[in-house]
Amino acid sequence: MTITNNNSTNIVLITGASSGIGAKTAEFLASKGFTVLLVARRKEKLSALVETIRQQGGKAYFFEADLSIEQARIDLIERLRKEDLMPDILINNAGFGWYGHYETMTWQTGRDLIAINIEAVAHLSHLVLPGMLHRGFGHIINIGSVAGKLPEQGIALYSSSKAFLDAFTTSLYRELRGSPVTVSVARLGPIKTEFFDAARSHKNGGNVPAEKMAIPAEVVARGIHRLIRHPRKVVYIPWYLFISPLLETFFSGILDLVGPLLLGKKKTQS
Repeated sequence: MTITNNNSTNIVLITGASSGIGAKTAEFLASKGFTVLLVARRKEKLSALVETIRQQGGKAYFFEADLSIEQARIDLIERLRKEDLMPDILINNAGFGWYGHYETMTWQTGRDLIAINIEAVAHLSHLVLPGMLHRGFGHIINIGSVAGKLPEQGIALYSSSKAFLDAFTTSLYRELRGSPVTVSVARLGPIKTEFFDAARSHKNGGNVPAEKMAIPAEVVARGIHRLIRHPRKVVYIPWYLFISPLLETFFSGILDLVGPLLLGKKKTQS
């Protein structure tokens, strides 16, 4: 399925759109004629971004919502339905990470991570999918990570959440073959966003080594646009990371040895 050039009526719902990948993707898609619906918790940032997009000639609306809350997700989709803004494309971008020894993570952080990285994705997809099938068009894009196929030290819960996205995407993609709706996962490498600052901000969170290799969020925005134009099950951004699953397959033993060195020694209990 390939999007036609006349995409001005395509409505894109982007979660986690107040900054980083979500914001850059919203700006880029709006410049290509899409109507973008921005969802996040930070109203001021959303409002400013919508104003910027409109000044540049784009169509944008924002909706303040805490997607870790089930009722907030239901209320969001109900509002979109009432305002005739049900999305043709859903980009499940909202998420956050944490780096450090798993047992030092507070369970509040762990619970929030599961709610945003897993529950919100599954629930929002469930809420919009029937409408997409009824209207005869739809695309769900899950923003994943190479960490889903390459679990590393310090990101036990984060990499597990991205592994969920891989499995969830593959299963839905196969279910929907032959229908007018497709599902994709974009497996990203490290991206220059607030992600790393956020990981440090949570209690006991640490610096993520991959931050040194991060690429600009604009690269992701362009990649997402290509994926919308030419849908497929999996895309790697940047493209050369397609090799990453092979690292786990062929070098698992070496990674087992190197991982603890990167994370640092555990503190012994007295």
